[in-house]
Amino acid sequence: MSHHKRRRRSDALGRVLSFTFGNWRDEKLLVGSIAASITVATLADILVPITAGRLVDAIAAHPGDPAAGLAGALPALAAMAGLGVTFLLFRHLAWSLIVPMTLRIMDKVSREGFARVQRFSTDWHANAFSGSVVRQITRGMWSLDILHDVLLLALLPSAVVLVGTVALLGWTWPVMGLVMALGSGAYVAATVLLATRYVAPVARVANRLDTRMGGVLADALACNGVVKAFAAEEREEERFAGAVRRWRRMTRHAWMRGTLTGTLQNALLWTMRLAIAATALWLWVRGQASPGDVAYVLTTYFVVHGYLRDIGMHVNNLQRSVNEMEELVDLYGEEPGIADRPQAEPLSVERGEIRFEAVRFRYGRHETPLYDDLSVTIAGGQSVGLVGRSGSGKTTFVKLVQRFYDVTDGRITVDGRDISAVRLRDLRRQIAVVPQEPILFHRTLTENIAYGRPGASRAEVERAAELASASGFIDRLPRGYDTLVGERGVKLSGGERQRIALARAFLADAPILILDEATSSLDSESEALIQAAMERLMAGRTALVIAHRLSTVRDLDRILVFDRGRIVEDGSHAALIRRDGLYRRLSERQDGAFAAQAGGRIAREGASR
Repeated sequence: MSHHKRRRRSDALGRVLSFTFGNWRDEKLLVGSIAASITVATLADILVPITAGRLVDAIAAHPGDPAAGLAGALPALAAMAGLGVTFLLFRHLAWSLIVPMTLRIMDKVSREGFARVQRFSTDWHANAFSGSVVRQITRGMWSLDILHDVLLLALLPSAVVLVGTVALLGWTWPVMGLVMALGSGAYVAATVLLATRYVAPVARVANRLDTRMGGVLADALACNGVVKAFAAEEREEERFAGAVRRWRRMTRHAWMRGTLTGTLQNALLWTMRLAIAATALWLWVRGQASPGDVAYVLTTYFVVHGYLRDIGMHVNNLQRSVNEMEELVDLYGEEPGIADRPQAEPLSVERGEIRFEAVRFRYGRHETPLYDDLSVTIAGGQSVGLVGRSGSGKTTFVKLVQRFYDVTDGRITVDGRDISAVRLRDLRRQIAVVPQEPILFHRTLTENIAYGRPGASRAEVERAAELASASGFIDRLPRGYDTLVGERGVKLSGGERQRIALARAFLADAPILILDEATSSLDSESEALIQAAMERLMAGRTALVIAHRLSTVRDLDRILVFDRGRIVEDGSHAALIRRDGLYRRLSERQDGAFAAQAGGRIAREGASR
């Protein structure tokens, strides 16, 4: 483990408390009111033993006269009742005020956490389990509830009780104050050390395994179709069981350490109880304490004992909350992958001209750049195919246009505007994308089609579906456009999902269009329909078409041939075929492969006859 990671984990408490107090700054009035109310309630609680001592002394002063004893005890009883009412009222006020404060902060943290995660880089999301991220946010959000209660309604009054009690006892009997101070200090120090140094490290690992377990579960459920296709249910169940076993083993260690910690804490409390009782008895023997004083001391200890016993639980809860919030706080420490620069300007695309000017780009810490001094201009309204072998730079080209990454050097412009200097949302709203593997939300077909234009009318949605040849299968569905498509569109076939993605692009009506082999999931009949629809869609727009099957780019205005991050050929299909270059070799290879497949199919059909 790196020094940086060890340091971050060692200061987890500081980072979580700093995060929590930062949220409290927006709720100063409520936090102050809660702290003041619980302090008043606690002070009333620690004054009750004094009235109990006076009540005992009043009775003891008149052993043969109950009436006189009662008269002397009633003021102490009335004071005790008043303190009880004060305790109840201010405690209720504190607990009532913490509800809206906690809910507001939980609401804020969950929204901000989700917003931050959405803006993390493409690489971050590619390396993250979505199920694990969900656990990080939700578990961290709920731990705020416990953390607020522990800090404001548990540890704060405990601190008030300890300080107040030691002060009151020390004022009257310095030796009693010293015994109480030493015992309480030893107990608190031992509790904190055991929780942070003994239980916390194991609990932190258990939490990471819990997060991992959620990620494994979400991964298998999201890919359930693949699991079924390969009859791999038992394999996935065993994989999940392995994750559960690792979590259970580490959680058992954490819980057993917590159990041992509780036993040690109770041993310290019993030692302290005997020391207090022995000191009170010693003071009575020396004539320095009356029976009422002894009752006062013992009652005071019972109050302190309750708070001290709970301190152990509260410190453990605090550490557990810190462990559970640590991953959420880490999300806040992540920097967004791509963000608007200060004073980013709005963008409105008219022509749709795209220009790469001496662009240099490398992924992450790769030593060799993918692009080195890449320059190319795509005129507005031009349809351009991007072809080449896998890894040649086709997909990176469109990702840079969308500004999923920033270039290392040089610049990319749209209509002469540097895309790094304009607002991201404006840039991406000017680009409609149809990916090779379309992903749909578990929402209605109407919502999925209208995702790029949420304010579109039903008629506009239906028209887009017609243009994408999707209206036919939609009309056959029981609920039509109101059909829920399932998680990631699992209820639809691959071709149907592709047509919904095309309809989404039709409705978005953006001046720049990116098609990533958009007809790859369609059967031959649908492909012909969609090809014609795509031609209508591309008309008057700048279209970038990533092509693996070269037949889909033959009628485009222009083809860029990529090889190892360089554009090695540039021209129309006819011009490139006449050359003895990479495009021609790729085309001949594909034509040969298709011919071989067709011949094999014919041979099999003849044999079957």
